Amino acid sequence: MIISRIACGVVLSLAFAGLAHAADVSGKWTASFETQIGTQNYTYEFKVNGQNLTGTAKSMSGETQIAEGKVVGDDITFVENLVFQDMPLRIVYKGKISGDEIKFTRDVAGLAMEELVAKRAK
Repeated sequence: MIISRIACGVVLSLAFAGLAHAADVSGKWTASFETQIGTQNYTYEFKVNGQNLTGTAKSMSGETQIAEGKVVGDDITFVENLVFQDMPLRIVYKGKISGDEIKFTRDVAGLAMEELVAKRAK
């Protein structure tokens, strides 16, 4: 009886640990999407260490470091602190990872909400 309780506890612990494990998004991702200023083409280079996400976001406006990045399960969030026409823009990304796609919503400095899909570069 005690052995079966221990075995059950181990199985449950492993199951919950698997749910909390961050999805592996390390590597290059690309996206092309329409915005108020026209078509945007982005390349994201992600690095994951545990739940911490770092890397870069590259667009026609230049390359910026990813800040405040997290990956928890299949949820991903980060901030792109972009400078556009000499104005700082804080762009907050929230996304859901599904295999080789990430469906993002991004809040551009509280001025615009945009949806995009990033795909893993092969």
